[in-house]
Amino acid sequence: MDQTEVTVMQDTVAVTKPKGWRKENSNPSLPEVHKSMNVPKKGGFFRKLLAFMGPGYLVAVGYMDPGNWATSLAGGSAYSYTLLSVILISNVMAIILQALSAKLGIVTGRDLAQACRDHFSKPVSFVLWILCELAIAACDLAEVIGAAIALNLLFHIPLVWGVCITSFDILLVLLLQNKGFRYIEIIVISLIATITVCFGVELFMSHPQFSEVAKGFVPSAEIIKNPQMLFIALGILGATVMPHNLYLHSSIVQTRKYEETSTGKKEAIKFSIIDSTVALMLALFVNASILILAASAFYTTGHTEVAEIQDAYKLLNPILGSGIASALFAVALLASGQNSTLTGTLAGQIVMEGFLNIRLRPWVRRLITRLIAIIPAVIVTVIYGEKGTADLLILSQVILSLQLSFAVIPLVMFTSNKKKMGEFVNSALTKGIAWFIAIVIAVLNAYLLFTTFFN
Repeated sequence: MDQTEVTVMQDTVAVTKPKGWRKENSNPSLPEVHKSMNVPKKGGFFRKLLAFMGPGYLVAVGYMDPGNWATSLAGGSAYSYTLLSVILISNVMAIILQALSAKLGIVTGRDLAQACRDHFSKPVSFVLWILCELAIAACDLAEVIGAAIALNLLFHIPLVWGVCITSFDILLVLLLQNKGFRYIEIIVISLIATITVCFGVELFMSHPQFSEVAKGFVPSAEIIKNPQMLFIALGILGATVMPHNLYLHSSIVQTRKYEETSTGKKEAIKFSIIDSTVALMLALFVNASILILAASAFYTTGHTEVAEIQDAYKLLNPILGSGIASALFAVALLASGQNSTLTGTLAGQIVMEGFLNIRLRPWVRRLITRLIAIIPAVIVTVIYGEKGTADLLILSQVILSLQLSFAVIPLVMFTSNKKKMGEFVNSALTKGIAWFIAIVIAVLNAYLLFTTFFN
């Protein structure tokens, strides 16, 4: 028998634990919302899909955060549509990795942080936790600064105050979690819809060359040959495939009360993958739209060095000949920043609880995760102003790219281990693709380190 299921009752919540782990996992992930949303046992395909829809959109938020904007603006304004292929490849990688993340959570009853704690030794788990916290801090930093920039552009609020307002506001939003996780999902989906509509209008106004856009989705050898282009491409990779999203997704799929049987888990995996794939296709549209907008509005008019969000905001109205182009851009940025800080806070809670196995009051956990982002953002904003925040956005995405392997490799290891996954272990094809992605990410990041420090 490859897999023995042991059910432990804690606070009336059943946690299923397969064999193959060094430690038992007695605490459910995100206990306040664990198995809190019912899944209909009977009903058609779409009724069940609706019950599982939501977590994928929370994950997709991380793929369209303000850090993506900085790298996509830089890539589009400098190299036209060439780097669209990098966005497409990154998105395909993200779809595969998020599917593995959802499967890990559903099958093992562990999020990725708990799985690392229960598999690796304490020193290794501690190092992984520190690296993950750095990645979340870098990501959160970009999100907080992005929302603060949007408030500054729309309402002329100073950046420092914008950082504080954004951080405080997201704590209020998270109070809705006490009323039910569905409220969080509705807010996130509404903000994603806002971003999508804004960029749909922007694309219509920018009149991109669709034949050139299509060519941009075809990979080019020029990306590898040009060091500057490769650096931005790696930034796009780090901004698109987000390490903390792998931890987040493996946790929030467990908010659904699916049956703890082979059939129930298969159904949960199927619908969760559909949910995340559809949501990530929306993220692809948003990320591609930012780069296409930068290429059609800036590259074609000779503004080839637009890498800062503030510069893009100022140039859009005169270039596109519209009085609302800049406003739409800033509204989408604000929605993106607010969305991303919300999911980033959840990810911080999951990582801290999962790796350290500590139980704190929800408001204490959220305050800690917010301070990790607020303090550096305030310091950089006060000392360096707008220029410093722009540089920090790009740097944060490079940090995320460097940390990515430390989340991807354990994920692929666990989901490819038959003792841990039982009948749900990755097939030979899935295992091959997953390890190929992990190796590509590791090699590209090694190259990034080499060129950064020795060239």
